[in-house]
Amino acid sequence: MLEVTNLNVRYGSVEALRDVSIKVEAGGFVAILGANGAGKSTLLRAISGIAHAASGTITLRGEPIGGLAAEEIVRRGVSHVPEGRGIFPDLTVNENLMIGAYVRRGQDVSADYGRVMAMFPAIERRERQLGYTLSGGEQQMLAIGRALMAAPRLLLADELSLGLAPIIVKQVFAKLDEVRKAGITVLVVEQNARLAMKFADYLYVLKYGRVVMEGEREKFQHSAALVDAYLGV
Repeated sequence: MLEVTNLNVRYGSVEALRDVSIKVEAGGFVAILGANGAGKSTLLRAISGIAHAASGTITLRGEPIGGLAAEEIVRRGVSHVPEGRGIFPDLTVNENLMIGAYVRRGQDVSADYGRVMAMFPAIERRERQLGYTLSGGEQQMLAIGRALMAAPRLLLADELSLGLAPIIVKQVFAKLDEVRKAGITVLVVEQNARLAMKFADYLYVLKYGRVVMEGEREKFQHSAALVDAYLGV
């Protein structure tokens, strides 16, 4: 589905990513772990076309997408739930969701709208409320729902647990698992390693912009001390 090869991203003189390579198989749930400043968010931003790579390649279903405009990458099936949710606080839940379908102008999106509402009953009950009136967990679910309205094949999710109570975080990740079971591939960035290990099939650890560890969930579950050392916990 997605392959990133020898990716380098710089912000001025700062090298945020150095020769990063990852693979995400279709239908998988992959997590990128790492401490603050490891380059996790930069990786997602590069995949979605928000950050520009200095070198390296990004391919989606065998087609290169590196260097394409962010809107075109969305059209090709990649949706990005940004860190901090990024909802429009002065628009209603309905309006936020419909903005997510902007690349599908002219298409009937009512079926997808209904599926999103069914997946997130908490926001369905607040369909006409403004975004800022929702709780943190509801806003996060709205952000995921908005990304799903673009009908993606690959969903990128950045630090969904930030600022949320543990019980809400588990609910949000359970929804991501539902998304994967619905046939959408999931790539998530997360600091909470133990939470990510409950859901992800395959994990990568970034440190100082490099991949320092990768493997299937079982490898990480039996290497808790090693994971903690890499994450600086």
